[in-house]
Amino acid sequence: MTRRRVLVSACYCRPDAGSEAGTGWNQVTQSARFHDVWVFTRATNRPSIERALAAQPMPGVQWVYFDLPRWAAFWVTPHATMEYLYYCLWQLAAWPVARRLEREVGFDLVHHVTLGNYWLPIFAGLLSAPLLWGSVGGGEAGPRALWRTLGFKGRLSEHVRVLAQSLAGLNPVARLTARRAGLALVTTWETAERVRRWGACRVKVFCDLGLSEGDLAAMPHRPARPAREAAGPARFVSIGRLLAWKGFHFGLAAFADYAANHPGSEYWIIGDGPERRRLERLARKLRVSCAVRFWGRLPRAQTLAKMVECDTLVHPSLHDSGGWVCLEAMAVGLPVICLDLGGPALLVTEETGVKVPAGTPGQVVSGIAGAMARLGGDPGLRAGMAAAGQRRAREEFALERKGEWVNEQYEEVWRTATPPRG
Repeated sequence: MTRRRVLVSACYCRPDAGSEAGTGWNQVTQSARFHDVWVFTRATNRPSIERALAAQPMPGVQWVYFDLPRWAAFWVTPHATMEYLYYCLWQLAAWPVARRLEREVGFDLVHHVTLGNYWLPIFAGLLSAPLLWGSVGGGEAGPRALWRTLGFKGRLSEHVRVLAQSLAGLNPVARLTARRAGLALVTTWETAERVRRWGACRVKVFCDLGLSEGDLAAMPHRPARPAREAAGPARFVSIGRLLAWKGFHFGLAAFADYAANHPGSEYWIIGDGPERRRLERLARKLRVSCAVRFWGRLPRAQTLAKMVECDTLVHPSLHDSGGWVCLEAMAVGLPVICLDLGGPALLVTEETGVKVPAGTPGQVVSGIAGAMARLGGDPGLRAGMAAAGQRRAREEFALERKGEWVNEQYEEVWRTATPPRG
């Protein structure tokens, strides 16, 4: 197989992270198996990347670090809207740099990886090499019936997000990206519908989440508990940034219903963000604060270690495109309770967890509480779902298999975009 010259656009790319940054790093490692790769990423990622490369070099990969001037750092805040603004500025400023690099190297293919939001403009759509776009998501929308539970800032954020999705269609760079893409990989069917409306001709639904053989081997596994202990009080956990649309308030309300009949049960919340104080107030209002523990943001290794001390992951997100934490939970042996929305609904099956219909707020809380009661009171069911989740993580989300599939898409994009020679 011919090794081609591939430019990977991965603004978010770190070896010691999950979510977007972990996806960026994973794709680079897989692309490098088959091709010579140039990675365009933020300079802030450099320290963690160089630490990883010192331990395990990655031949055939050239790293191109780029960031905005220091005066623009104020755009980088925990608020998602400000992060998106910074990202758009980064893409705008990166384009002439990437264009010069393209003239120097002569890439055979460009692969945009992160950020994986279809409605954000990217410089990759302006380059001349054939383009593989994604996987991208962002076409999902939380049901409006649930917005009233998000608080003023949360509702405002949802309105801004929907407005951004609508206005993005007026952006000529975004539409050009869709039309130019030799292939658009999308994480959900909702996003597939949106990019097709923008003119993307070839679209495939593909979850780019994956765990390498090394990750799976190093992943802590939840030890089997004695029958008496397993039948005792359950411990639930939610993990992620504490943002309104993550839906942790639904988890708290459901846990309050569950805990009323199951004393001694616990609910752990790992992560930090602007919703933390609101969630702490809600726990006190629901009179479960003594059973709820806020751990704050922890390094990934500590997060995984805490995860295996729990029985079930609760992930009531309104519009996740992927759901990295759901995959990690399955890998370590936890059943998952999620809403039947977005990426988690594609990750989680009836064998590995419970998907709650996203109806009214009352129906969501009742559905999650019912799932808690079902799983909390049946250790055998939890054990069966845990085993099924670990099998699914190994067989369906092995990173090496994902990398081979994406490489096949590279070849297909290159062949269809390159006229026959001779």
